[in-house]
Amino acid sequence: MTHLSKPTRGVGRWVPDASHWCLVTSHPSIPTRVVLLCGPSGSGKSLLAARSGLPVLRLDDFYKEAADPTLPQVLGSTDIDWDHPQSWDADAAVTAITELCRTGRTNVPVYDISLSARTGEERVDIGRTPLFIAEGIFAAEIVARCREEGVLADALCLSRGPVKTFRRRFLRDLREGRKSVPFLLRRGWRLMRAERSIVARQTALGAHACDRDEAMGRLADAAVGRRTQPSTAA
Repeated sequence: MTHLSKPTRGVGRWVPDASHWCLVTSHPSIPTRVVLLCGPSGSGKSLLAARSGLPVLRLDDFYKEAADPTLPQVLGSTDIDWDHPQSWDADAAVTAITELCRTGRTNVPVYDISLSARTGEERVDIGRTPLFIAEGIFAAEIVARCREEGVLADALCLSRGPVKTFRRRFLRDLREGRKSVPFLLRRGWRLMRAERSIVARQTALGAHACDRDEAMGRLADAAVGRRTQPSTAA
């Protein structure tokens, strides 16, 4: 499995041709900043992050385990709602991001989506990297907290359109055996109908909605210290 694939754990491999990139802002005690990359499931976050050449922290690894009593359920169903923010450990994610920004290393869980369980822990070391990406469907939930910590460079919401996202998500989840086919179909149909409201929520939380090309441009701008201040939620 290559470092470009979705199941890659922890932080993706650093690509040398991005080693000259620098920070949007500077702070003597925080040598590294994070770009939070969100968007509906299947919108292409992982692929875009891998293509950026920056280290990538997978926020999916901070999902709660299936036995957690605080997990929400889909209304009118016995299915666990893995698309609800309460299915995810935001506190642990913010702690990991802050540690990476301040020290360049942290410990992250290793999560198996097909088992809905953590299978271990991994030490992550990004060294003296000035910028990295934290990507996942709940990244927008921690925009304000990362801004308060002084570690936020930008926040982006990737959007491709409901039908295209539905197809891409279903084929990916089927290929990776994430859940049963009936579950994937129920979830996919529900998310396709909700996609516009998902994007609206994430932008309200402070992420900038954009397509792949604009996202790459904003990443480049953040890396060389130009504009692209993260949005402030109303």
